[in-house]
Amino acid sequence: MRRLILALALLTSGVAVAADSSTFQLRNADDLVVACSVPQDHALHANATGFCHGLLVGAYSYYNATVSAENRFICTPTPVPTRAKVMNEFVAWAKSRPQYMNDPPLDALFRYLAETYPCRK
Repeated sequence: MRRLILALALLTSGVAVAADSSTFQLRNADDLVVACSVPQDHALHANATGFCHGLLVGAYSYYNATVSAENRFICTPTPVPTRAKVMNEFVAWAKSRPQYMNDPPLDALFRYLAETYPCRK
């Protein structure tokens, strides 16, 4: 679990959301929500969406690769949801829970995943 926390911390260092794609930074969950909800008509929509998808897939893939099946608290449903669906639902979930917006971005992401896709054992 310590390896997971360290790797997730490394994923968020130096990444972020700002006015241009060269300075995307994630200081907290709110920054991740902003990056994942850039409107389609905004010049940075494609960059922000790619950034968000990459972070979501990377974090979950690392979790899947490092947490043994018997210790997982998040399980992928069948059929597997699209990246866009997960991203959009994460944004809606986060916006309805303002108490988590100052949390580390991946803490909020994994809280959402655990609530939305819990393992049924």
